[in-house]
Amino acid sequence: MTLFAAIRLPQEILFGKGQRHALPKVAARLGKRALICTDERFSGTAVFADIVASLRAASIEILVYDAVQPDVPQETVSVCVDNVREFKPDMVIGIGGGSCLDMAKCAALLLSHGGRLQDYYGEFKVPGPILPVIAVPTTAGTGSEVTPVAVISDSERTLKVGISSPYLIATTAICDPELTMTCPSGLTAIAGADALTHAIEAYTAARRGADHELAQNHVFIGKSALTDHFALLAIKLLGRSLEKACKDGSDEDARADVMMGALAAGCAFGTAGTAAAHAVQYPAGALTHTAHGLGVATMMPYVMNYNRSVSAIEMAEIGSALGLDSSGIDIEIQARATIEEIRRLFAAIGITPTLADLGLPADKLDWTAEQAFGIDRLIKNNPRPFDLDAMKRLVKAAYDGDLAASAI
Repeated sequence: MTLFAAIRLPQEILFGKGQRHALPKVAARLGKRALICTDERFSGTAVFADIVASLRAASIEILVYDAVQPDVPQETVSVCVDNVREFKPDMVIGIGGGSCLDMAKCAALLLSHGGRLQDYYGEFKVPGPILPVIAVPTTAGTGSEVTPVAVISDSERTLKVGISSPYLIATTAICDPELTMTCPSGLTAIAGADALTHAIEAYTAARRGADHELAQNHVFIGKSALTDHFALLAIKLLGRSLEKACKDGSDEDARADVMMGALAAGCAFGTAGTAAAHAVQYPAGALTHTAHGLGVATMMPYVMNYNRSVSAIEMAEIGSALGLDSSGIDIEIQARATIEEIRRLFAAIGITPTLADLGLPADKLDWTAEQAFGIDRLIKNNPRPFDLDAMKRLVKAAYDGDLAASAI
């Protein structure tokens, strides 16, 4: 095999307790006027007030947009941009969960290039650099602080849509685990399970070759030596600490592991991409109005079992990263044990075990499979190919809770 690797990351990643206090100096290097995108809840906290005061003390003029909504309805981006355009920011700072970071990316995009957000749906539609974005996550899950993707919801479409471009990668990511300490257990579980799913799908993604045109024509290009490194780091950290963080939110070491795990998973899938678990979640999530992380985690064991026949070695390596004993054990047995450990971990933190429990209507199974099968950028990343019948069987297995049937 020819060694191949590719990675796209921010210019600077700062991680650790108290790193939010570096924000004023980081911002001062980018200009004197900053738009902050956050939500109403976080904008009312003492921590946010301290962040704003520190920026102003550094002679940075601030305009706060604190009306970010979950899943970023596309029309709200236009409202934000219309309200702040005359301010003429030098940078956009996203502080909050993944939606706040995605809003910051989208606002920076429209402030830089104009037009409608719909003009940029898909891959490589952003024509050039955007205003610098500083991403400061307060949850540990989406990895948006390091990825080239912004996901938004469009009322004219059933499914959420994405804008994918290397130009959307934040200039700086500042990841301070202290900002996640008050994250509720349920949100910690869903976000962390999302991150673990990112890492597993990136590590088991199809290997798509070393063509020099690959990374120039596609944002997600499959697994490589560098994405594998980040994916295994994420799996190790999340495997040892996600359950702990959900049980005891005051455990600083567990919180740090989970945030680093989410960051590393973002570093992995931001280039490698995700696959079938995400493809099914898009239509399933649209129908059930459930959290993205919950849906992808519900699908993950079934997708792993579907892929096991072609990815047993990778799954055994995932098991080792999770701390499972691999000495003298057959690869196939290790792969099965890995899937069972993922099922156990997800059950322990309250992840819904089936699509039926997620609320997917039984009469929408075929529609869900058809929509998932049509998301080519994800399906082509899956290590085991799909036809429509195979996708229908997978969705039915995940609805019934029949793990064995998902491998057929």
